[in-house]
Amino acid sequence: MAKFEKVLYGDFDAILKKIEGGVLDGSISASLEESSDFANGEARCSVRVFERYSYAGGNRVSLSVTLFKNGDSPIHVSAITSGGSQALFFKMNTWGEETFLEKFKEIL
Repeated sequence: MAKFEKVLYGDFDAILKKIEGGVLDGSISASLEESSDFANGEARCSVRVFERYSYAGGNRVSLSVTLFKNGDSPIHVSAITSGGSQALFFKMNTWGEETFLEKFKEIL
């Protein structure tokens, strides 16, 4: 697993759209597997789970992205990759996860 967190300022919907488009346009095998959106008062939370084939690792990896904003506060972004490991009891060959996360960082 690899994780990246960042605080952003700007329009919540525009940033979410940029992330979705950037991930899906960034790889021919990328897909949006599921999404979820919550709002409570001034708080908003959006979750997106993407998946793509990793040529480097020879397997599929996922990227879960969460955006959270409360009122006028900044937007908190958390991105976590998973999958891609080929060992039974310990992580081995995590190239695909790291590459997927690096591509995500370029979008922001």
